[in-house]
Amino acid sequence: MAIRNNPYGAFNFMVKLGDAGGEELIAGGFSDVSGLGNEIKYSEYRNGNDADNHVRKVPNVNSVDDVTLKRGVIGDLRLFSWLQATSRGEIQHRTVTITLLDERRTAVCSWILRDAQPKKWVGPSLTGKGGGEVAMEELHLVAESIDYQST
Repeated sequence: MAIRNNPYGAFNFMVKLGDAGGEELIAGGFSDVSGLGNEIKYSEYRNGNDADNHVRKVPNVNSVDDVTLKRGVIGDLRLFSWLQATSRGEIQHRTVTITLLDERRTAVCSWILRDAQPKKWVGPSLTGKGGGEVAMEELHLVAESIDYQST
């Protein structure tokens, strides 16, 4: 990634969902991606004969935060079908790639969720009183690891 003075905007991005066969496909445009995060948990440890009277922090378990994808309802059932298959025990791990784009829509960097699975699907909130809201759906994903790549 080239170093620049101005940060990139958060409004140009692509989401690719790998299908069960490993081929990547874009399952519709998403308006929001949130929850990209990684946490390392630490244990406190101190030998009884340590000269210093403080504990050491020993890294142990690594965990990835749940990622939420939001989009307008477009009639594409693949996200919901993935969730249904998982609920029936048909585990389909996928690689999910979220790519940030610059102003020219050139790839800048990517976050790669490894062995992602659907955790929760939330359908749209519907109201009969009119308004200009878009019917939105969201998919919550869990993943075993997250990688960061710059291009």
